[in-house]
Order: sequence, then C-alpha cells, then structure tokens
Amino acid sequence: MVQPEKPRSKIRIYLDILRAVEGSVKAKPTHVLQKANLSHERLTRYLGELVEKKLVSENEEDGNRYYSLTPEGIKFLEELERAENFVSGFGLSF
Repeated sequence: MVQPEKPRSKIRIYLDILRAVEGSVKAKPTHVLQKANLSHERLTRYLGELVEKKLVSENEEDGNRYYSLTPEGIKFLEELERAENFVSGFGLSF
C-alpha cells in the first residue's frame, strides 16, 4: 500500500522558495510560484515573511515585480542546505 505524502513543513517551503529565487537573477512571482509548487495565497504569505525578515528583497522594474536573495538570504539558504544534508545523513527529512 502506498503511503500518502506528508505535507511540507514550513522550513521545506522556505527552502523551496529560496531555491526558486536563487535560480533567477530577477525571479518573477509566477516563476517562484511554479518552482516552489505553491498557491498564490501561500506564496504571498511566505514571501511576505521572507521579505519582512530581509532574506528576500522585493523590487519593481517597468511595472513588474520581482524577487532576489539578499546577502542574508544567501547565507540563510546555505545554512538551511547544510542542515538538510546533516539531517538526511540520518535518513530523515524536514
């Protein structure tokens, strides 16, 4: 019998968003939404938290909104990836 997938943790969602933003110099909301596999409502909420914590910057150019990682966001992403590798070394995930 196949086990249903567990919902993603908040940390996993942050990690997915940060990786989506990192993968683009100017990440548009639609790009992040698709890469992180989130609804518009959830993306708005989580991106708002990351912008508030100054891990992601929100910018506007020619009427288009886009996101990029701040230096703090880059460091946070690196540390999250280190933690992910550590945890997966024990056969666990977050």
